[in-house]
Amino acid sequence: MASVSEIAPDLFRISTFVPDFNLQFNQFLVRDAEPLLFHTGPRGMFAAVRDAVATVLDPRTVRWIGFSHVEADECGSLPEWQALAPQSMAVCSLVGKLVSVDDCVATRPALGMQDGEVLTTGKYRFRFLHTPHVPHCWEAGLLFEETQRTLLCSDLLHQAGDVEASTQADVLGRCRQVLVEYQQGPLANYMPYSTLTDPTLQRLAALQPKTLATMHGSAFVGDGARALRDLAVVLKEVLGSRL
Repeated sequence: MASVSEIAPDLFRISTFVPDFNLQFNQFLVRDAEPLLFHTGPRGMFAAVRDAVATVLDPRTVRWIGFSHVEADECGSLPEWQALAPQSMAVCSLVGKLVSVDDCVATRPALGMQDGEVLTTGKYRFRFLHTPHVPHCWEAGLLFEETQRTLLCSDLLHQAGDVEASTQADVLGRCRQVLVEYQQGPLANYMPYSTLTDPTLQRLAALQPKTLATMHGSAFVGDGARALRDLAVVLKEVLGSRL
């Protein structure tokens, strides 16, 4: 069963814990004139996520469906959402639209955004940030809500366990542990480290986000700039040291 928590004004975290993976899968719902859902979850979670959204607003009114990159937990149930919400449109990078999303993911043409473009849902403004290979995939991008300074940051700050919805405590220790553990098994190198990694994280830190809404684990509330700069150090130590 999915849990629902309001982690910032009109921003709801929908979370399902999967014990077999020791992992939470989170979606983020923005309640506004044109509701936005960031992450759909995989197809197997569609009904649970839909029912969780229904506790906040009518799922059929979802207008925008955003995600960072093409992966099951990011956009796996996009076709089901677009069948349910007739006015909904996928939001992704222009690269994602051109190379994958329009052809084999979305049921109607997506809004392909270029770096720096803004999507307004009513009283909230989402600036699109093209972040190739951060957290992973060529088409990767993130949304930054400028009014409340919330960064929808996908797999960045990934944490394991059935943890609290949001925290002001440091989450870097949890994140480091996951990265180290993943490097020992079949999920090694799921997050690449390249010449783009540190500059991208420094650019995100410069936005000075107050909330970091992460796909797996607790949302971090506090000095988001410092958390992202600290994450850059962790990624270099754990993943960049082999270069």
